[in-house]
Amino acid sequence: MVRLTVLYPKTADSTFDMDYYLDTHIPLVKERLTHHGLVGVDLQEGLSGGGPGDLPTYAMITGLIFNTTDELSAGMGVHGPELLGDIPNFTDQQPLTQVCRSI
Repeated sequence: MVRLTVLYPKTADSTFDMDYYLDTHIPLVKERLTHHGLVGVDLQEGLSGGGPGDLPTYAMITGLIFNTTDELSAGMGVHGPELLGDIPNFTDQQPLTQVCRSI
């Protein structure tokens, strides 16, 4: 399995519209990428940092799970620009990404 991990940074003045993300962006991701091999989506909302009252490092950590890197590459090659173009609709932060293989 291959996972595209998307990390949305959280700062004291950053914005993240959770309703838009859950109700619009994630359904769009599923609609566009499922026929390219998306087999799962893992969503983790950041609640706090390492100490009491600390902000979380990330507002959201999302895992998009595919069987192969070829499936991931094909899906993002076709739909990546549209999905990336939707990001300003729910956050003012530039996400970080990493592709990982489950072992």
